[in-house]
Amino acid sequence: MSEPAIVLDRLSKSFGETEAVQDLSLTIAPGTIFGFLGANGAGKTTTIRMLCGLVHPTSGSARIADMDVWRDRHLARSKFGYVAQRFSLYRDLTVEENIRFFGGACRVSRTELPSRVERLLALTDLKEKRDAMADNLSGGMRQMLAVACALVHDPPLVFLDEPTSGLDPVHRQQIWDLLYDLSHRGITIFVTTHYMDEAERCTEVGFIEQGRLLAKASPRRLKESFQVKLLEIDVEPVMPALVRLRELPEILGVSLRSGSLRLYAADPEKLFAGWQEQWPFPELRWLRHRWVEPDMEDVFTAYSQGYDAVLKPPLS
Repeated sequence: MSEPAIVLDRLSKSFGETEAVQDLSLTIAPGTIFGFLGANGAGKTTTIRMLCGLVHPTSGSARIADMDVWRDRHLARSKFGYVAQRFSLYRDLTVEENIRFFGGACRVSRTELPSRVERLLALTDLKEKRDAMADNLSGGMRQMLAVACALVHDPPLVFLDEPTSGLDPVHRQQIWDLLYDLSHRGITIFVTTHYMDEAERCTEVGFIEQGRLLAKASPRRLKESFQVKLLEIDVEPVMPALVRLRELPEILGVSLRSGSLRLYAADPEKLFAGWQEQWPFPELRWLRHRWVEPDMEDVFTAYSQGYDAVLKPPLS
């Protein structure tokens, strides 16, 4: 059995009195597409910067390819590529010049570099853009170039910090198609995101909130962690209904989904049975109802809002 790609053991980071990451422990197997999900400020970027040896942990440890990410950071850096949250390549160089520059910085041999450049241009669909200045590329193509530069030294692991943030749906899909290709080649992907639909694309997901790991499992297992049904109702007018329903003590939360209201409650069947006998809001018109399966947005809402009554024990 191969050794884990990443191991975190009670990894923590504080900035003054602010605890950005708290006692984070997890293991990621080689070849995994690991989605690290959380709201802005949850601790995703701080974690990834510690793993890349850019920030010193306050306590705990992390290992990549059995090397300590801080003590052995100069050696560990040869084992991963890093795509930053913001475009950080050289805008006044062409696409090919950027890849060649990073190849030299990563000490790729001169004999190997030309074939490496051609392979990466093909992999990232940048062959026709090889002579274009990086500053003239679209947002999606810039991200493709950033990935190409991160892969120039053939690392077994790639970190991507919110790589699709701000991209349109077409370029988001292109990035994910590339990640699938990399995973198929055996490369481990560690990607941070706050898009719940992207969580569905990962083989494993970790939810982080206020620096703490809430759950870690496959998307399927996370959705199976719901131990109650989800009730979705159509009511008019919908916005006043959302406000009124949130005031009920037996309802943990309400979300608006495509014009319908999705309810989080410890005993939704009992709640619905009572409404069948008497609908308590004469000013609101009940139209219809349905029972729905939870998606990753439901999972994240339940874990992050502390809806423990609808969840099975935490997954890890």
